[in-house]
Amino acid sequence: MNDIILYKLSKSKYRSSFKLKTKDIEYVKEKGLDLIRSHAYDFIKMRLIPNNPKDGKQTPFKEHPIFIAQHACACCCRGCLEKWHHIPKDKVLSEKEIDYVVNLLITWITKQL
Repeated sequence: MNDIILYKLSKSKYRSSFKLKTKDIEYVKEKGLDLIRSHAYDFIKMRLIPNNPKDGKQTPFKEHPIFIAQHACACCCRGCLEKWHHIPKDKVLSEKEIDYVVNLLITWITKQL
């Protein structure tokens, strides 16, 4: 499933423009994917809440590999989650949906390494 959505995202000029920089790759290798996955869960639960007044502006474009992955995978805001992943923006994310997003982000990061 992740490969299908990643393929679709790769066809978007905007989404495919995101790449991990050398410092991001070094950070992932230094910290390990388990810690990066833990960060992803924290960021998703904290930032992708429904009816966020900052929706569309809550995910920075740098400072952490997860943020880059969120933009590349269209998991950066509720609007993008709804458009690309068909997860309604006004509902609380289920654990299954959170797992889906985190696994997609980690798959994208792994492909960047």
